[in-house]
Amino acid sequence: MKIKLTSVYVDDQEKALRFYTEVLGFTKKADVTQGPFRWLTVASAEEPDGAELQLALNDNPAAKAYQQARFQQGQPAAMFYTDDVTADYERIKARGAQFTMPPTKVPGSTIAMLADTCGNLIQIVQLSRG
Repeated sequence: MKIKLTSVYVDDQEKALRFYTEVLGFTKKADVTQGPFRWLTVASAEEPDGAELQLALNDNPAAKAYQQARFQQGQPAAMFYTDDVTADYERIKARGAQFTMPPTKVPGSTIAMLADTCGNLIQIVQLSRG
């Protein structure tokens, strides 16, 4: 068994697509519209056939409340792993991202956190070696 898809709620799918592709560097994987529904996913450029992240519109009250509560509590909606959190921090920051936490050493890893401009906090993690 493996994870193929997970989702984050976003308040604007176009804005989310721009952020996740142009700022974070992911690639658009699926973009299908049927009536008012849009199925939109991105994947890592490093693993284009790996797990996908659905950018799901938070167009119902439960989704919106969940998204807002996580943001207000400082809880990331997603975590992305990297081999070099400092390099990714510099690259992403240069593309205009607003970080709420610069690279910070914590037990077992170094983490950074940023807002995705669509209502979520995203954490970038580099695991400690040895």
